[in-house]
Amino acid sequence: MVDEQSNPLEEARKSIQVELEDTTKSLREVTLMLEQSQGEASKLTQRNAAITAHLQQILAAGPKTSFDELKMAYDSALDAQQRLFVMRGQLEKLQSDQSHLQRYRGLLEKLLTLLEQPMEGGKGASKSAQASIEGIIQAQESERQRLSRQMHDGPAQALSNFILQTEIAMRLMDVDAAQAREELNSLKAAAMSTFQKVRNFIFELRPMMLDDLGLVPTIKRYADTFKEQTSMDVAVTVTGQERRLESYIEVMIFRALQELLGNASRHSQASMVKIMIDMSDTLVKVTVDDNGKGFNAQVLEQGNSLGLNLIRDRVEMLGGSFELDSVIGKGTRVTFTIPARPA
Repeated sequence: MVDEQSNPLEEARKSIQVELEDTTKSLREVTLMLEQSQGEASKLTQRNAAITAHLQQILAAGPKTSFDELKMAYDSALDAQQRLFVMRGQLEKLQSDQSHLQRYRGLLEKLLTLLEQPMEGGKGASKSAQASIEGIIQAQESERQRLSRQMHDGPAQALSNFILQTEIAMRLMDVDAAQAREELNSLKAAAMSTFQKVRNFIFELRPMMLDDLGLVPTIKRYADTFKEQTSMDVAVTVTGQERRLESYIEVMIFRALQELLGNASRHSQASMVKIMIDMSDTLVKVTVDDNGKGFNAQVLEQGNSLGLNLIRDRVEMLGGSFELDSVIGKGTRVTFTIPARPA
């Protein structure tokens, strides 16, 4: 008879195995597309250089060149540059996708290895691992629901309004051109605002600069953005040896700070948050201190704070320590320390 306690872990293992296979397949496809695109980009670069040289020859010929020949040369050069520009943009996207898939595959492989190892401590350890996995799944679903609501209330609603405003402008075009122009200007402003919201969503999901520039610049940028959106004073202080860390550690710290800043704004109603990051040779210590209304720290032990419990579980899984200090009416301080080798 199958042990009931092992079922959730076995289901999680199978799910991760399927996800790993899908990710590996996607990585192969992206790698193939990248190789093909690199070959095409090389051809376009050579073609662009040849067309540019031809255009320079025509310009050097001066009056001997007919207008039609000059126009054709300019059009060819412009077309070649546009094709090369588009191809380079595609290359950058494919390289970014390849990098993300490689990191994601590595994390899945590590997690699968951990799940396939015998659990020390028997049923108690199995139950603890099951609770950690359930907590991660619940946190992911909660985040998906939040983003779904934001997309529905923000960009999705705005796109519906765009369609309506476009129809109004089209009807006014032949009747009142000035009013139609006003509608189009309003539509443009709304589109720019919605575009910025979409960029914010993308940044929250996975900021590209986290991969490109690292943890500290990304946190400073996120703090500035959060400050603009909430009018809350957010200060970031970094001490020690600022450096790149392993990708999974940078992601873990960034997600933790996202959660803690969100808590300070939504629940603690804080007006000021201090983020302190200390990077020693072997450890990274992160402290988030707010002046909000605080709460009873026992909620962490009672399991009533999913976000904080998830941060603590992830820190402890990485061999670190987690501390929570909060008093009602006197703010909250969260400190966690994790081992961190340079990337």
